Amino acid sequence: MPEELASNRILVIAPTPFFADRGCHVRILGEIKALKSQGYVVQLCTYHLGRDIDGIDTIRTMTIPWYKKLSAGPSIHKFYIDVLLLWKVFQACRSFRPGILHAHLHEGIVIGKLASLWYKIPMVADLQGSLTEEVLDHGFLPRWTWLATVVRWIEKKVNAMPCHLITSASRTAQQVTEAFGVTNVSTIGDGVDLEVFSRQPEDLALKTKLGIAPDDKVVVFIGVLTAYQGIDLLLDMAVLVLKEVPTAKFLIIGFPEELYQKKAIAMGLADRVIFTGKIEYADAPRYLSLGRISVSPKVSSSEANLKLFTYMALGLPCVVFDNPVNREILGNLGVYAPNNDFVTFSKMIVELLLDHERAQDLGANCYQKASSEYSWEAVGYQLREVYGKHAGVAPIA
Repeated sequence: MPEELASNRILVIAPTPFFADRGCHVRILGEIKALKSQGYVVQLCTYHLGRDIDGIDTIRTMTIPWYKKLSAGPSIHKFYIDVLLLWKVFQACRSFRPGILHAHLHEGIVIGKLASLWYKIPMVADLQGSLTEEVLDHGFLPRWTWLATVVRWIEKKVNAMPCHLITSASRTAQQVTEAFGVTNVSTIGDGVDLEVFSRQPEDLALKTKLGIAPDDKVVVFIGVLTAYQGIDLLLDMAVLVLKEVPTAKFLIIGFPEELYQKKAIAMGLADRVIFTGKIEYADAPRYLSLGRISVSPKVSSSEANLKLFTYMALGLPCVVFDNPVNREILGNLGVYAPNNDFVTFSKMIVELLLDHERAQDLGANCYQKASSEYSWEAVGYQLREVYGKHAGVAPIA
């Protein structure tokens, strides 16, 4: 590594419209804050879209007026925007002189690899899940066997590019090891900012604004509204839950909400399902604190599920599908339904809504686990260990 590279400088590569109030961005933000708290100097290269965060040195691509997509998922436009991002990364390598590159997502790995080879800077990479499953789950490509094989081959090549892979779940680490032969991989779980996410007194004005009555039993969800997040299943569950608990109300926090709002109306759920649309990250605790229980019907079994850390920090019991990612986070504190079984999932919701004491006990234990085990500070220490293995990167003394 050239001597002029500063060992305490980290260049983060994020091929996404950061910050857009969604899980992947929360992880990137949490890691950057953790690194800064330990003395690292961090610069972030990202798309032109998104909201600047105070205290984070952000370099953006040139503005593309017609591209305004903030939601998750692949897009044909990302191909040329990633070329623009590559140029910004090269510029940052020349001016910022980082000691290590930290790439996020598979596109970020390819960009980082080119910069790593040119400037002789080591690169580590953060994976949120499988590239093949992402493009198929989002419907970006048809589910043709030969096409999935090609994408998986590309994924194998990309996963071999970093000097070290970081996954947020052990299940993902196991998959990249078994399927792609990657051995230099570590699991560093997500964290939660307990200063931001803590239970708040019910905001009566917000309840009134949202149309939540005093006796309503509120089920909350927060996240991107897509099929792979299980929103279609959640609406089917709402129909079943309301037959047993007529005072139940579903508060669905996230975007894009328009299609699901229309679907809920068509299903006769207009007065029992509330869509907030896009809200800011810092406002999430106000909304979530209105809930009695939380749900995550995410159908992906390999992708991270960061919303669970948020639920736990607010003392909310969590109903989820039974998969290794959710088990790793919640342990014996989760309320589990078999994968894709929305009927059993709805029964779990009903049981918790009717057993308030059990729900409170689970929520209290979730909070204790979040506050004692899931901090971004711990994530920062783990990142430092990974950096040190490959670049001798150390924080400022």
